Amino acid sequence: MSAGTITFLNRPRSARTRPTVAVQRAVTARRILGVLAVIVVVFGIVGYRLVQVQVMGSDRYVEFGLDQRSTTRELSVDRGPILDRDGNELALSVVRSSVTANPKLVADPVSAAQQLAPLLGVSVAELTVDLADADRSFVYLARKVDEDVAAAVEALEIPGIMFEDEPMRTWPADGLARSVIGFVGTDNVGLSGLELQYDAALSGLAGEETIESDRSGRRIPTGASLERPALASSGLTLTLDRSLQFEAERVLAQAVEDTGARGGMAVISDPHTGDILAIANMGRDEQWEVESSGNNLALTTVFEPGSVNKVITVAAALEEGIAEPATALSVPDQLTVYDYTFSDHDPHATETWTVNDIVTNSSNVGTILLAREVGADRLDDYLRRFGFGQRTALDFPSESAGIMLDREKWSGTSIGAIPIGHGVAVTAMQMLDVYNTIANGGVAQPPRLVSGVTDEDGTVTALDPTEGTRVVSEETATELRAMLANVVDIGTGTAASIDGYTVAGKTGTARKPQETGGYADEDGLFDYVSTFAGFVPADDPQVSAIVVLDEPETSIYASETAAPVFAELAQFSLRHLGIAPADVGFDEVDLPEPSAGLGPAEENDIAALDR
Repeated sequence: MSAGTITFLNRPRSARTRPTVAVQRAVTARRILGVLAVIVVVFGIVGYRLVQVQVMGSDRYVEFGLDQRSTTRELSVDRGPILDRDGNELALSVVRSSVTANPKLVADPVSAAQQLAPLLGVSVAELTVDLADADRSFVYLARKVDEDVAAAVEALEIPGIMFEDEPMRTWPADGLARSVIGFVGTDNVGLSGLELQYDAALSGLAGEETIESDRSGRRIPTGASLERPALASSGLTLTLDRSLQFEAERVLAQAVEDTGARGGMAVISDPHTGDILAIANMGRDEQWEVESSGNNLALTTVFEPGSVNKVITVAAALEEGIAEPATALSVPDQLTVYDYTFSDHDPHATETWTVNDIVTNSSNVGTILLAREVGADRLDDYLRRFGFGQRTALDFPSESAGIMLDREKWSGTSIGAIPIGHGVAVTAMQMLDVYNTIANGGVAQPPRLVSGVTDEDGTVTALDPTEGTRVVSEETATELRAMLANVVDIGTGTAASIDGYTVAGKTGTARKPQETGGYADEDGLFDYVSTFAGFVPADDPQVSAIVVLDEPETSIYASETAAPVFAELAQFSLRHLGIAPADVGFDEVDLPEPSAGLGPAEENDIAALDR
């Protein structure tokens, strides 16, 4: 064998290394049996699981499957409409689509959020969190969207994104009387005003149903089940007159603008029924622009009424037989009560004035002299009879009861301040109720805003006015009406006169208390509230109204600010209601001729608090 050569040697095959045919067949048979055994075991396991799923645990898995595609939702009820006295719509509900989702059906939350965010005005991050929450089968993405937004979302065809119809509150009269009607929240629940006060009736009772959806989020028509039926809501018919409400808001807004006032209130009513025909509330925004207030100021805020309050003092004196319109008093221009000196507006010699003169000239001193004769206890009683210190029958949300000290808390000067409208605070509605009582022959007729309830089919069930309460005699009321007519004829209220009609009313200009105490600010300056309250025609009142201007700048006197606004509102009301002029008179009242001395006066309560 030469070097570098590899030689393979053939070794003889042993007989033992070659299996026999029998052995090969045995091995093959065993392998087949093993495979068959495995197949049997596998099929046994599968069969057992099928029995377990289909028979033993079917309910649980059916429930699981339904949970993936079912949603329980509330069946909303259209909120009942709010109408004016003539059936005109002030508030009603319309249907809007809300964008919802079943996160369990949303395959790609991030992608879906990116597509939806610009349409819904919601951040991608916020939407992603909602859409990725696989523990929930229902979530709101955007409530009550516009129709074009809903159409754009639907066009995306994102699986798991759905829509739900929801009622949304609208105001066909362009937000008229919003401070009275109030507001509702996103869930259609009343938050303020009549919407809150009558929420149960207006809301009805929502129902509940469970719906099924396919993998794309589309509702399966045959997959719904009613869990609880919805109960229909009721509507409200108000005493408000849409035309008068519009005019009251327009005129008051203009008055606030023209006088530079901080705000104002105006209420128009029917003194016989207590029906409120209009309530206007105006304020200022951050740019000092005049705007309709969302707060019903005429019922929720208070002010010291000033001279408009004198009518209660005079009513007490007449009713108690202490004085008559012709009763004469010796009236100086100043009067010290306890440790405080009250003054009339203009200095004057001591005059002999009748009660009629005192009312006509709005004499502080004369009114205080009458009050001292009435006495603190009886005066307190009459103030409360006229409604001071208590909420009106309206029971409006957040309505104020005013500020009326308990009799035992009166100070030594209270018998001087309270009779002329200081040291006591009222709402505009409370003050108007006083004049309505006089206009209504001495009977206090509770005010009302709701005159009927509207059923689902539109049927209105009228609510009768609450029976009134006598406060003073008809004779006293008639004498007061005659003297208040004199105020407008020759006294402080001439700017409230209306051609062809006899108007009765009273001016009041009062200093505003400062939050820090007292009436003067840190610079020694004063803020004022100007008020006029009255009714027309004087001998047969059909319309009553009060106008309050908060901090007017052009003039502090109600005779120059509030009185002309009253005249404009009352005149429009008379025309709108078809109340024609008529010859009037108070034959049953023998008013004395005006005494010489002051003539037409300004509100004397301004100087009343000067020492």
